[in-house]
Amino acid sequence: QVQLVESGGGLVQPGGSLRLSCTASGRFFVTYSMGWSRQAPGKQRELVAGISDGGATHYEDSVKGRFTISRDNAKNTLYLQMNSLKPEDTAVYSCNVEYSLNSDLTRRLRSWGQGTQVTVSS
Repeated sequence: QVQLVESGGGLVQPGGSLRLSCTASGRFFVTYSMGWSRQAPGKQRELVAGISDGGATHYEDSVKGRFTISRDNAKNTLYLQMNSLKPEDTAVYSCNVEYSLNSDLTRRLRSWGQGTQVTVSS
């Protein structure tokens, strides 16, 4: 069906920036909402940011003003621009996509990527 591959993670100093990318491949008819979530060691997974097919966005409170989610539908790619990174942003970041396999738009599925490690440390 749909496979998601994240890239762009790495080690960055506090206050630095990273841009994560997530590319969808496989079989799908149309995509709907896409999002980024993260999970730090010992903590529950949380939604960081989401974006609808129409471009509406929402963010977790702690990242508002620092992170920007965007999508390029022509490239089937989702992005997360992360600025002013803090140590508490350290986590494995995963992308997800809601999609339909065919013209039956009432039937929707969601896939998640394996994730990419983001480490914010001096």
